[in-house]
Amino acid sequence: MKKSNKFDVIIVGGSYAGLSAAMSLGRAVRNVLIIDAGKPCNSQTPHSHNFLTQDGQSPGTISLTGKEQVLAYETVNFITDEVLLVEGKNGCFFVTTASGERFEGKKLLLATGLKDALPSIKGLAECWGISVIHCPYCHGYEYRSQPTGLLLNGESILEKTKLIRNWTSDLTVLTNGHAVLGNSDRNVLLRNGVSLIEKPIILLAHNKGYLDHVLFEDNTKLSVKALYAPPAVEQQSWISEKLGCRMTSAGHIEVSNFQQTSVPGIYAAGDNATPFRSISAAVAAGSIAGAFINHELIDEGG
Repeated sequence: MKKSNKFDVIIVGGSYAGLSAAMSLGRAVRNVLIIDAGKPCNSQTPHSHNFLTQDGQSPGTISLTGKEQVLAYETVNFITDEVLLVEGKNGCFFVTTASGERFEGKKLLLATGLKDALPSIKGLAECWGISVIHCPYCHGYEYRSQPTGLLLNGESILEKTKLIRNWTSDLTVLTNGHAVLGNSDRNVLLRNGVSLIEKPIILLAHNKGYLDHVLFEDNTKLSVKALYAPPAVEQQSWISEKLGCRMTSAGHIEVSNFQQTSVPGIYAAGDNATPFRSISAAVAAGSIAGAFINHELIDEGG
Protein backbone atom coordinates (compact mmCIF):
# COMPACT_ATOMS: atom_id res chain seq x y z
CA MET A 1 0.00 0.00 0.00
CA LYS A 2 1.17 3.58 -0.66
CA LYS A 3 2.79 5.37 2.27
CA SER A 4 0.14 8.10 2.45
CA ASN A 5 -2.59 7.52 5.03
CA LYS A 6 -4.94 10.00 3.33
CA PHE A 7 -7.53 8.88 0.80
CA ASP A 8 -10.45 10.23 -1.15
CA VAL A 9 -12.61 7.32 0.01
CA ILE A 10 -12.27 4.67 2.71
CA ILE A 11 -14.37 1.56 2.18
CA VAL A 12 -15.06 -0.56 5.26
CA GLY A 13 -15.75 -4.08 4.01
CA GLY A 14 -14.09 -5.70 1.01
CA SER A 15 -16.60 -8.23 -0.27
CA TYR A 16 -18.90 -7.72 -3.25
CA ALA A 17 -20.38 -4.28 -2.54
CA GLY A 18 -17.08 -2.85 -1.33
CA LEU A 19 -15.09 -4.22 -4.26
CA SER A 20 -17.71 -3.06 -6.76
CA ALA A 21 -17.64 0.48 -5.35
CA ALA A 22 -13.85 0.44 -5.41
CA MET A 23 -13.90 -0.45 -9.10
CA SER A 24 -16.15 2.51 -9.92
CA LEU A 25 -13.90 4.78 -7.87
CA GLY A 26 -10.67 3.33 -9.24
CA ARG A 27 -11.88 3.96 -12.76
CA ALA A 28 -12.64 7.53 -11.66
CA VAL A 29 -8.95 7.79 -10.60
CA ARG A 30 -9.84 8.18 -6.93
CA ASN A 31 -7.44 7.20 -4.16
CA VAL A 32 -9.28 4.46 -2.33
CA LEU A 33 -8.55 2.29 0.69
CA ILE A 34 -10.51 -0.92 1.29
CA ILE A 35 -10.31 -2.32 4.82
CA ASP A 36 -11.68 -5.85 5.21
CA ALA A 37 -11.76 -8.11 8.27
CA GLY A 38 -12.08 -11.29 6.20
CA LYS A 39 -15.36 -12.55 7.72
CA PRO A 40 -17.84 -13.07 4.85
CA CYS A 41 -21.19 -14.52 5.96
CA ASN A 42 -21.32 -16.90 2.96
CA SER A 43 -17.88 -18.44 3.53
CA GLN A 44 -19.09 -22.06 3.37
CA THR A 45 -21.63 -21.66 0.57
CA PRO A 46 -20.35 -23.79 -2.33
CA HIS A 47 -22.13 -22.06 -5.21
CA SER A 48 -23.62 -18.67 -6.01
CA HIS A 49 -26.57 -18.36 -8.39
CA ASN A 50 -28.78 -15.77 -10.05
CA PHE A 51 -25.77 -13.61 -11.00
CA LEU A 52 -25.36 -13.19 -14.75
CA THR A 53 -21.97 -14.49 -16.04
CA GLN A 54 -21.15 -15.96 -12.60
CA ASP A 55 -23.91 -18.55 -12.17
CA GLY A 56 -22.61 -21.58 -10.29
CA GLN A 57 -19.32 -20.04 -9.23
CA SER A 58 -18.29 -20.20 -5.59
CA PRO A 59 -18.65 -16.94 -3.65
CA GLY A 60 -14.96 -17.13 -2.76
CA THR A 61 -13.95 -17.37 -6.40
CA ILE A 62 -16.12 -14.39 -7.33
CA SER A 63 -14.62 -12.36 -4.48
CA LEU A 64 -11.03 -13.31 -5.33
CA THR A 65 -11.51 -12.51 -9.02
CA GLY A 66 -13.13 -9.21 -8.11
CA LYS A 67 -10.27 -8.31 -5.79
CA GLU A 68 -7.67 -9.07 -8.46
CA GLN A 69 -9.49 -6.93 -11.01
CA VAL A 70 -10.04 -4.04 -8.61
CA LEU A 71 -6.43 -3.96 -7.41
CA ALA A 72 -5.27 -3.65 -11.03
CA TYR A 73 -6.28 0.01 -10.66
CA GLU A 74 -3.22 1.70 -9.21
CA THR A 75 -5.13 4.11 -6.97
CA VAL A 76 -7.00 1.33 -5.12
CA ASN A 77 -5.47 -0.17 -1.97
CA PHE A 78 -6.58 -3.13 0.17
CA ILE A 79 -5.62 -4.17 3.69
CA THR A 80 -6.86 -7.01 5.87
CA ASP A 81 -7.72 -5.48 9.23
CA GLU A 82 -10.72 -4.71 11.40
CA VAL A 83 -12.09 -1.20 11.80
CA LEU A 84 -12.68 -0.39 15.46
CA LEU A 85 -13.43 3.32 15.40
CA VAL A 86 -14.57 5.98 12.94
CA GLU A 87 -14.53 9.66 13.86
CA GLY A 88 -14.86 12.97 12.07
CA LYS A 89 -17.26 14.48 9.58
CA ASN A 90 -17.87 14.93 5.88
CA GLY A 91 -14.57 15.72 4.18
CA CYS A 92 -12.44 14.45 7.04
CA PHE A 93 -13.15 11.02 8.52
CA PHE A 94 -10.59 9.21 10.68
CA VAL A 95 -10.58 5.41 10.76
CA THR A 96 -8.70 3.41 13.40
CA THR A 97 -8.07 -0.32 12.97
CA ALA A 98 -7.36 -3.22 15.31
CA SER A 99 -3.69 -3.18 14.33
CA GLY A 100 -3.42 0.45 15.46
CA GLU A 101 -3.34 2.03 12.00
CA ARG A 102 -5.14 5.34 11.49
CA PHE A 103 -6.35 6.54 8.11
CA GLU A 104 -8.04 9.69 6.86
CA GLY A 105 -10.69 9.84 4.13
CA LYS A 106 -12.93 12.49 2.64
CA LYS A 107 -15.80 10.03 2.19
CA LEU A 108 -16.75 6.78 3.90
CA LEU A 109 -18.53 3.75 2.45
CA LEU A 110 -19.83 1.10 4.86
CA ALA A 111 -20.00 -2.28 3.14
CA THR A 112 -19.86 -4.28 6.35
CA GLY A 113 -22.67 -6.75 5.66
CA LEU A 114 -24.81 -8.72 8.08
CA LYS A 115 -24.31 -11.78 10.24
CA ASP A 116 -26.82 -14.58 10.69
CA ALA A 117 -28.21 -15.55 14.08
CA LEU A 118 -28.80 -19.24 13.40
CA PRO A 119 -31.11 -21.46 15.47
CA SER A 120 -29.20 -23.53 18.02
CA ILE A 121 -30.00 -26.92 16.50
CA LYS A 122 -27.19 -29.47 16.33
CA GLY A 123 -25.91 -29.83 12.76
CA LEU A 124 -27.59 -26.72 11.41
CA ALA A 125 -24.51 -24.49 11.32
CA GLU A 126 -22.55 -27.14 9.41
CA CYS A 127 -25.28 -27.27 6.75
CA TRP A 128 -25.80 -23.51 6.51
CA GLY A 129 -25.52 -22.25 2.96
CA ILE A 130 -25.20 -25.80 1.61
CA SER A 131 -28.48 -27.62 2.23
CA VAL A 132 -29.91 -25.41 4.97
CA ILE A 133 -30.75 -22.35 2.92
CA HIS A 134 -32.57 -19.03 3.17
CA CYS A 135 -33.52 -18.03 -0.38
CA PRO A 136 -35.27 -20.06 -3.10
CA TYR A 137 -34.04 -17.66 -5.77
CA CYS A 138 -30.46 -18.38 -4.74
CA HIS A 139 -30.73 -22.13 -4.10
CA GLY A 140 -34.22 -23.39 -4.93
CA TYR A 141 -33.46 -24.61 -8.46
CA GLU A 142 -30.84 -27.06 -7.21
CA TYR A 143 -33.40 -28.60 -4.81
CA ARG A 144 -36.42 -28.44 -7.11
CA SER A 145 -38.92 -31.29 -6.66
CA GLN A 146 -36.88 -32.64 -3.72
CA PRO A 147 -38.23 -33.42 -0.22
CA THR A 148 -37.90 -30.08 1.50
CA GLY A 149 -38.50 -28.65 4.95
CA LEU A 150 -39.30 -25.13 6.11
CA LEU A 151 -38.09 -24.30 9.63
CA LEU A 152 -40.41 -21.51 10.63
CA ASN A 153 -43.12 -20.59 13.10
CA GLY A 154 -45.67 -17.80 13.21
CA GLU A 155 -47.88 -15.88 10.83
CA SER A 156 -45.40 -15.82 7.93
CA ILE A 157 -45.69 -19.59 7.39
CA LEU A 158 -48.38 -19.33 4.72
CA GLU A 159 -46.51 -16.71 2.73
CA LYS A 160 -43.27 -18.70 2.78
CA THR A 161 -44.90 -22.02 1.88
CA LYS A 162 -46.70 -20.39 -1.04
CA LEU A 163 -43.36 -19.15 -2.35
CA ILE A 164 -41.37 -22.35 -1.86
CA ARG A 165 -44.05 -24.56 -3.44
CA ASN A 166 -43.10 -22.96 -6.75
CA TRP A 167 -39.96 -25.15 -6.59
CA THR A 168 -41.27 -28.24 -4.82
CA SER A 169 -44.61 -29.71 -3.83
CA ASP A 170 -42.92 -32.09 -1.35
CA LEU A 171 -42.86 -29.58 1.48
CA THR A 172 -43.09 -29.96 5.26
CA VAL A 173 -43.27 -27.13 7.77
CA LEU A 174 -41.23 -27.74 10.93
CA THR A 175 -42.14 -25.40 13.76
CA ASN A 176 -39.73 -26.94 16.32
CA GLY A 177 -42.50 -26.98 18.92
CA HIS A 178 -46.13 -25.93 19.10
CA ALA A 179 -47.17 -24.04 15.96
CA VAL A 180 -48.36 -20.48 16.38
CA LEU A 181 -50.98 -21.00 13.72
CA GLY A 182 -54.75 -20.66 13.68
CA ASN A 183 -57.12 -23.40 12.51
CA SER A 184 -57.93 -21.61 9.26
CA ASP A 185 -54.22 -21.38 8.38
CA ARG A 186 -53.73 -25.03 9.26
CA ASN A 187 -56.55 -25.88 6.86
CA VAL A 188 -54.89 -23.85 4.12
CA LEU A 189 -51.68 -25.86 4.56
CA LEU A 190 -53.68 -29.09 4.43
CA ARG A 191 -55.50 -28.08 1.25
CA ASN A 192 -52.19 -27.17 -0.37
CA GLY A 193 -50.66 -30.52 0.49
CA VAL A 194 -48.14 -29.07 2.96
CA SER A 195 -47.40 -31.22 5.99
CA LEU A 196 -46.92 -29.74 9.46
CA ILE A 197 -44.70 -31.21 12.19
CA GLU A 198 -44.70 -29.50 15.60
CA LYS A 199 -42.18 -31.71 17.38
CA PRO A 200 -38.98 -30.24 18.85
CA ILE A 201 -35.91 -30.88 16.67
CA ILE A 202 -32.76 -32.25 18.26
CA LEU A 203 -30.51 -32.92 15.25
CA LEU A 204 -29.96 -32.33 11.54
CA ALA A 205 -28.15 -35.41 10.29
CA HIS A 206 -25.92 -34.65 7.32
CA ASN A 207 -22.89 -35.69 5.29
CA LYS A 208 -20.45 -32.79 4.91
CA GLY A 209 -23.26 -30.27 5.06
CA TYR A 210 -25.70 -32.15 2.84
CA LEU A 211 -28.84 -33.12 4.73
CA ASP A 212 -30.00 -36.69 5.21
CA HIS A 213 -32.78 -36.32 7.77
CA VAL A 214 -34.20 -34.33 10.64
CA LEU A 215 -34.31 -36.10 14.02
CA PHE A 216 -37.06 -35.11 16.44
CA GLU A 217 -37.25 -35.31 20.21
CA ASP A 218 -39.44 -38.42 20.08
CA ASN A 219 -36.75 -40.18 17.97
CA THR A 220 -38.79 -40.04 14.75
CA LYS A 221 -37.15 -38.87 11.53
CA LEU A 222 -38.02 -36.88 8.43
CA SER A 223 -35.93 -37.36 5.31
CA VAL A 224 -35.24 -34.07 3.52
CA LYS A 225 -32.70 -32.84 0.99
CA ALA A 226 -33.10 -29.17 1.80
CA LEU A 227 -34.31 -27.10 4.71
CA TYR A 228 -35.28 -23.45 4.39
CA ALA A 229 -34.46 -21.62 7.61
CA PRO A 230 -34.90 -17.84 7.35
CA PRO A 231 -32.47 -16.57 10.01
CA ALA A 232 -32.59 -13.57 12.23
CA VAL A 233 -29.87 -11.14 11.19
CA GLU A 234 -27.91 -8.32 12.74
CA GLN A 235 -25.34 -5.83 11.55
CA GLN A 236 -21.84 -7.27 11.25
CA SER A 237 -20.59 -3.93 12.54
CA TRP A 238 -22.38 -1.27 14.57
CA ILE A 239 -20.18 1.56 13.32
CA SER A 240 -23.13 2.96 11.35
CA GLU A 241 -25.22 3.45 14.50
CA LYS A 242 -22.30 4.92 16.42
CA LEU A 243 -21.91 7.45 13.60
CA GLY A 244 -25.60 8.37 13.89
CA CYS A 245 -26.85 6.76 10.68
CA ARG A 246 -30.60 6.20 10.71
CA MET A 247 -31.69 2.56 10.72
CA THR A 248 -34.83 1.01 9.29
CA SER A 249 -37.34 -0.88 11.43
CA ALA A 250 -35.85 -4.13 10.04
CA GLY A 251 -32.38 -3.19 11.27
CA HIS A 252 -30.80 -2.09 7.98
CA ILE A 253 -28.94 1.15 7.39
CA GLU A 254 -31.36 3.62 5.83
CA VAL A 255 -30.06 4.80 2.43
CA SER A 256 -31.23 6.86 -0.52
CA ASN A 257 -31.49 5.55 -4.08
CA PHE A 258 -27.84 6.58 -4.42
CA GLN A 259 -26.77 4.63 -1.28
CA GLN A 260 -26.36 7.79 0.81
CA THR A 261 -26.99 7.42 4.54
CA SER A 262 -28.56 10.10 6.73
CA VAL A 263 -25.07 11.32 7.71
CA PRO A 264 -23.33 13.60 5.18
CA GLY A 265 -20.34 11.97 3.53
CA ILE A 266 -21.24 8.43 4.59
CA TYR A 267 -22.62 5.86 2.16
CA ALA A 268 -23.66 2.24 2.72
CA ALA A 269 -24.05 -0.64 0.27
CA GLY A 270 -24.66 -4.38 0.37
CA ASP A 271 -26.50 -6.56 2.86
CA ASN A 272 -26.23 -3.97 5.63
CA ALA A 273 -28.55 -1.62 3.74
CA THR A 274 -31.12 -3.86 2.04
CA PRO A 275 -33.30 -6.93 2.69
CA PHE A 276 -32.28 -8.31 -0.73
CA ARG A 277 -29.36 -10.56 0.13
CA SER A 278 -27.54 -11.65 -3.00
CA ILE A 279 -24.14 -11.10 -4.55
CA SER A 280 -25.65 -9.54 -7.66
CA ALA A 281 -27.62 -7.02 -5.60
CA ALA A 282 -24.53 -6.15 -3.54
CA VAL A 283 -22.44 -5.61 -6.68
CA ALA A 284 -25.12 -3.34 -8.16
CA ALA A 285 -25.41 -1.28 -4.97
CA GLY A 286 -21.64 -0.93 -4.73
CA SER A 287 -21.38 0.30 -8.30
CA ILE A 288 -24.06 2.94 -7.67
CA ALA A 289 -22.40 4.04 -4.42
CA GLY A 290 -18.99 4.41 -6.06
CA ALA A 291 -20.34 6.52 -8.90
CA PHE A 292 -22.27 8.88 -6.64
CA ILE A 293 -19.42 9.25 -4.17
CA ASN A 294 -17.29 10.38 -7.10
CA HIS A 295 -20.01 12.83 -8.21
CA GLU A 296 -20.19 14.25 -4.68
CA LEU A 297 -16.42 14.71 -4.56
CA ILE A 298 -16.54 16.53 -7.91
CA ASP A 299 -19.37 18.78 -6.74
CA GLU A 300 -17.36 19.65 -3.65
CA GLY A 301 -14.32 20.50 -5.72
CA GLY A 302 -12.38 17.45 -4.72
